[in-house]
Amino acid sequence: MAQRTGSVTRMSSERSIQERLYPDLPCFGCGPGNAKGLQLRSYSLGEMAGDGVTATFTPWPEHDNGLGYLNGGIIGTVLDCHSAAAVMLEAERHGWAPLPGADLSYVTAGLDVRFLRPAPLHDAVELHAVVTEADEPQMTVAVQLRHDGKVRAEATAVWKRWRPRT
Repeated sequence: MAQRTGSVTRMSSERSIQERLYPDLPCFGCGPGNAKGLQLRSYSLGEMAGDGVTATFTPWPEHDNGLGYLNGGIIGTVLDCHSAAAVMLEAERHGWAPLPGADLSYVTAGLDVRFLRPAPLHDAVELHAVVTEADEPQMTVAVQLRHDGKVRAEATAVWKRWRPRT
């Protein structure tokens, strides 16, 4: 059975980046291990770095901002989590596995979100993320939330290598 994900049609049997790379993660936004979470699923647009990742997210009625649009906190969460998929995929391509004592290779160090226009509450939105800078200590990602051909919100996410402290 095929499902529409972003601008790419996916077979329902294809595992998302999240399911493949961290299947037990309990993250509220993208963790397959959190049954009460948003369950965001992201997919690679290609094998080449720079192709980016895509996802489709359908809001729940509970995600209302009080005015009938998608809540800004939920928007920030899906932008952060979708950028995580791009970072984890890039880390895998470079062989930057988690360091000893770390559960993930990278963690969010900053997220600069810009809300450009209201996002719908009752329609699916598309997410697109591209790693714009990548080296082992830090990565930067440009990520957008789109609907009806228009960017509704965008962010720059900075991710740092997770180096556990003892």
